[in-house]
Amino acid sequence: MKQFNYASNDGSKPLGKLEVWFFTGSQHLYGEETLKQVAAHSQEIAEALNAAAVIPVTIVYKPTVKSTEEIYAICQEANTAANCIGMIAWMHTFSPAKMWINGLKILQKPMLHLHTQYNRDIPWNDIDMDFMNLNQSAHGDREFGFMVSRMRIRRKVVVGHWQSTAVHEQIEVWSRAAAGWYDWQGAKFVRFGDNMRYVAVTDGDKVEAELKFGFAVNTHGIGDLVKVINAVEEKDIDALCEVYETAYLVQDSLKKSGAQHGSLREAAKIEIGLRTFLEAGGYKGFTDSFEDLHGMIQLPGLPVQRLMNEGYGFAGEGDWKTPALVRAMKVMAAGLKGGNSFMEDYTYHFEPGNEMVLGSHMLEICESIAKDKPKCEIHALGIGGKADPVRLVFDVAGGQALNASLVDMGNRFRLIVNTVEAAAPQHALPKLPVARVLWKPHPNMADGCAAWIYAGGAHHTAYSQNLTGAHLEDFADMAGIEYVIIDEATTLRALKNELRWSDVYYQLNRQ
Repeated sequence: MKQFNYASNDGSKPLGKLEVWFFTGSQHLYGEETLKQVAAHSQEIAEALNAAAVIPVTIVYKPTVKSTEEIYAICQEANTAANCIGMIAWMHTFSPAKMWINGLKILQKPMLHLHTQYNRDIPWNDIDMDFMNLNQSAHGDREFGFMVSRMRIRRKVVVGHWQSTAVHEQIEVWSRAAAGWYDWQGAKFVRFGDNMRYVAVTDGDKVEAELKFGFAVNTHGIGDLVKVINAVEEKDIDALCEVYETAYLVQDSLKKSGAQHGSLREAAKIEIGLRTFLEAGGYKGFTDSFEDLHGMIQLPGLPVQRLMNEGYGFAGEGDWKTPALVRAMKVMAAGLKGGNSFMEDYTYHFEPGNEMVLGSHMLEICESIAKDKPKCEIHALGIGGKADPVRLVFDVAGGQALNASLVDMGNRFRLIVNTVEAAAPQHALPKLPVARVLWKPHPNMADGCAAWIYAGGAHHTAYSQNLTGAHLEDFADMAGIEYVIIDEATTLRALKNELRWSDVYYQLNRQ
């Protein structure tokens, strides 16, 4: 993706410019020789984690902390370090947890508690008390864990040997979530015009969102954008139209000699203007509404699809929460096969035994999830009152995927995730010239859709081919928001109870 580049300079790590600090707790009780061994072991573990191919960020070793002052200092340093997105904590020996209180009180970065030990196996014939004093993670981590729990601090706990593939995979999931959370801090999203009239779920409290999530949403009148679009130069439009003809299967009428080439040029003009506006404002995503595009000749279909593919978040109808979620998920998924896109549950297929959802939107689905090379076409659009818009038309491949929805429940935000099985295209859709995907919700059509509605999930979602519920669970935990998963194990009775219990929890824990 062009719009952000967190990859390491050599390209070996897709999020390699982002750092997770690895620090180890101990104390002065054991003497200098033991502390030297602790430091050597810690550095070896940090370097091994950094070398693990699956972990997309840079793991940075930090010296052992042994006192209240050292712990406070490392937490303070992490808070202000520009590229530090989180910390991995490990207690090699016993580390009295009252030393951790002041540091943990100020820590603002996500934390993963790695419950491991240097040796994988007990050396049965040689184990003595010196070995036991050195390798005390089994109860050193419990002391640390108590204090973190006592302070009600959210964190991820990963248990297992540091050389284990399963441990690496859990760190990978958490670090990707931390990257998405990092990208939200100080992010800006622009809303062109207002919310689609009378629609509830796409709106919400933007002030509370900025307090909770760290990103800002502010509105510009569509005239501000139109002014930038109208200033686009013809030579730049020429160059972008040539890009279109290379990148896509362009409809003959849109090509240079075609009768509708002017419409393709208008799409290019809108794309250049949009990109210019977003870059000038430092925006990471945007939303617009077809009800409020005065001064634009056509709705921005192709331009939005291409900008999403570059890493911008987007949703239609003034929905500002979904662009932020799409953006975060694109960051989380950097370097993974597949894509992430704005999506909408549009219509159902209720054939017995083959029930499915058709997901689409009138124009704006990201080409990152396309099965094949997209077609670039122009067709009439029944709403919006504009000239026929240009758009990319494609099918989406089958396979495991998920839909995620961020909703404002009034007293808290809720992140709802439904895992799905996307179905390969089963029929041609000659009269539906939009990007589209079919999926079967988990656990099944009836319970999956009912669970989504019980949870208050929106019709707008962020659709992912490469993230899992675990990524988004860790992300929600970092944000301190409610997380609802609807997957193969979901039952409606359990889900309804979970939602009721959550209502009580969030009423009792209002801040």
